[in-house]
Amino acid sequence: MPTNDAIPGVGQNLSYMSGILEDMSDSRLLTLLSLLQTPREWPGGELADRLGVSRRTVRRDVERLRDLGYPVEATMGAAGGYRLVAGAAMPPLLLDDEEAVAITVGLSTAARHPVQGIEEASVRALAKLEQVLPARLRYRVRALSGATVPMPAVEGPQVDPGRLTALAAAVANKERVRFAYRTNDGTTTRRLVDPHRMVAAGRRWYLLGHDHDRDDWRIFRIDRIDDVRATGARVVPREPPAGDAAAYVADQLYSLAATYEAVVTLRAPVTEVVRALGEVTPIGERACRVRMHADTLDWLAFRLTTLGCEFEVHEPPELTAHLRALAARLTRAAG
Repeated sequence: MPTNDAIPGVGQNLSYMSGILEDMSDSRLLTLLSLLQTPREWPGGELADRLGVSRRTVRRDVERLRDLGYPVEATMGAAGGYRLVAGAAMPPLLLDDEEAVAITVGLSTAARHPVQGIEEASVRALAKLEQVLPARLRYRVRALSGATVPMPAVEGPQVDPGRLTALAAAVANKERVRFAYRTNDGTTTRRLVDPHRMVAAGRRWYLLGHDHDRDDWRIFRIDRIDDVRATGARVVPREPPAGDAAAYVADQLYSLAATYEAVVTLRAPVTEVVRALGEVTPIGERACRVRMHADTLDWLAFRLTTLGCEFEVHEPPELTAHLRALAARLTRAAG
């Protein structure tokens, strides 16, 4: 449960919090607010017991929260109670220590996120949050940041956050969308799609949906999507191509990548090459045949040369030529 010095949110939170502090003579209102921020409905009697007051006092405190802009909904009846709901404006949030640290670290990460424009917004929000962090939490955040070294940012396509928001809303509302899509060769077409899920994969975002024009499931790179328009038509429930959308997208992307199949004889027993990441067949006590797959010759060459045994490549011929070139380069490097 948040303490009395819990962290307010961003935007107009500081002014809202000033109003709260001026409006009450003790911490009861903050305690009530922290309880209501838990995603559940609180019976009036339980709130009264928690706060040590009467139900009438709870009703009065709820009205005070409403006057301060918090949309508290009440339900009648024996099972009725109070809960905080979404309103027209975002009131301040009360965060406990762990939540404040998590959000601060998350904003620091989002400042380097590939979504176009979110870096600046994250920096602004981060500055506001750090301004009101208690010293003990500021120390924890700085200690975590100082002990963490991020990987260098990899260049990737920028995605308009408004586009992500529009597609996410369509997925949540099960609403059909129409958009312009630019293919790999630069051709732009209009698509009518039932969106299913959005998948973040590394530095790219993908949309998995059912394409009406092709009557099949398709994967769209969101950075190539433009002019998203909700049609207002509800999506007819369809059986998705897989239960795990992220795994399905990953499998499809890998299947589209150029793949080399290598057949190699290793001069080592099966028990010593089970980590070869391929199909291994013994051909004697001291040799085995391995069938491997990879999307680059460099990876195949690296994997084979690090097995620590003699080997003979049978196919593909491109791998044989690559190993010869690599051997010549290494010989020259060794003098």
